[in-house]
Amino acid sequence: MIKKIRTEVWFLPLLCLFILTTPSQSQEIPPTGAVASAHPLATRAGLNILNSGGNAFDAAVAVASSLAVVEPYSSGIGGGGFFLVFDNKKKSYVFIDARETAPGAAFPDMYLKKDGKFDRLKSLNGPLAAGIPGLPAGLVHLSKKYGKKSLSDCFKEAIDLAENGFEVGPRYLRMAGFRKKSFVGEAKEIFLGGTDLSLGERIVQKDLASTLRSIASDNASSFYNGSLADRLVSGVKQHGGIWDKSDLSSYSVIERVPLYGKYEGVKIISAPLPSSGGIVLLQSLNILRNYELGILQETDRIHVITEAMRRAYRDRADFLGDPDYNDIDVKKMISLRYADQLASDIKMGQATPSDSLKGLTIDKGKDTTHFSVLDKEGNRVAATLSINYPFGASFVVPGTGVLLNNEMDDFSASPLAPNAYGLVGNHANSIQPGKRPLSSMTPTFLESNDRIGIIGTPGGSRIISMVLISSLEFVDGKLPAAWVKKERFHHQYMPDILQFEKDAFSPSLQQELERRGHELKEVDRKYGNMHAILWDKSRGKVYAASDPRGEGLADLQK
Repeated sequence: MIKKIRTEVWFLPLLCLFILTTPSQSQEIPPTGAVASAHPLATRAGLNILNSGGNAFDAAVAVASSLAVVEPYSSGIGGGGFFLVFDNKKKSYVFIDARETAPGAAFPDMYLKKDGKFDRLKSLNGPLAAGIPGLPAGLVHLSKKYGKKSLSDCFKEAIDLAENGFEVGPRYLRMAGFRKKSFVGEAKEIFLGGTDLSLGERIVQKDLASTLRSIASDNASSFYNGSLADRLVSGVKQHGGIWDKSDLSSYSVIERVPLYGKYEGVKIISAPLPSSGGIVLLQSLNILRNYELGILQETDRIHVITEAMRRAYRDRADFLGDPDYNDIDVKKMISLRYADQLASDIKMGQATPSDSLKGLTIDKGKDTTHFSVLDKEGNRVAATLSINYPFGASFVVPGTGVLLNNEMDDFSASPLAPNAYGLVGNHANSIQPGKRPLSSMTPTFLESNDRIGIIGTPGGSRIISMVLISSLEFVDGKLPAAWVKKERFHHQYMPDILQFEKDAFSPSLQQELERRGHELKEVDRKYGNMHAILWDKSRGKVYAASDPRGEGLADLQK
């Protein structure tokens, strides 16, 4: 059924941050804090910081630095990420962009063969695939500007875990096995024990412990400007990379204004460019505002959500890239009028072939990590971090313990050339020196009059669709346990395939969707690893949940 009720979405200029805060909210604080992350040791590190007097931002530093040690297949000091933060004292929302940047010697065709075809291995394995890391600078920025504790205090547990080791679990073994053939040199010794690991064996990273101590003691000065920078650049160049010390010394964290929207009375605060997450999420919700999802039959509901994803991901491919290198009309893209244009050709009984949409205007992950934090002062953090593919570039810079990212694969090597997640792009996301690759990471806050949600997930190109589906669960009044375990499906425009988790679609639902023209593909295993927190003001309770597909931990502050 088509709805007549209309909701609104705004793009907020810097001077309008105050609009996001209501007077009633400013007088309230939650009864307790909470941390939800992908690994129990990282969650406990964050909770220990909260219990010792730190705030949510200190806890976020502790969680992120610990994940860099115990979850090397998802994030690390050699990677980057985004932090969506709410500072309750200042009543402000800020998006901290610590995304990697392309080296100064990078150029658009650097991953193309002589015949013009894309050489995927060059953009995935080895130091040539690595962008300039942003996470160390991001953690320093978060700590110095928003935290209360010293960086050394927040790094303490991460350093101990690197120095003394941690036991590997099933997820680690699965990810290491997936990338086993790509490991070389120190990466092979550290993460595979030279050959293979068994469940319960310990991973010790003494060089990484030393690097973490250095970052904590001098606020990453040595990492970006000193002897550690020299060692990083030398190691990268010796193994085929193109970093220069000026790439590290010129790196900077950027504070950006989040995107803001509204759906069914729920405010959505989400990621701006260079993340595509907020735009695609808000476009999808704008399209869906015209449908009474709650009373639709299951097939109709899945169909219209899929059609919204298809159109929003089409715009991702065609228009989006680093806003510092492209003139992108974000305000128009998340406007209701534009959503109506996107939705005008949706037919309830028939799938829209992706190649029939006005396509790419061209000339003829699989893994990440997310965590959520809330403290007793009302501060909150939704952080999504990445080194892109599992174990990034599978290369550790000798003597540093720093596992490099392969985020250069997130650029468009050439128009219509899919990256490791099948995403296609255009010139807006082409490789340029200093540019930040387009991301799908979507850390998000959801707010109604009496409920506040903190949400996000890893999952490569599927991140945005997972956040969309779980946001609809929030709108329906569900608790975080329901958000994180909800069955998932995904469409990203190209390839023109509706993916779904095993058992998410019944045989009869599959038949009806196929009858409407959807090409279906069952994903072999469960995907995503969502970690979420809900502060329910009406009940005076805080709830936290970790995705049952992973091995994370969500817990409340004692």
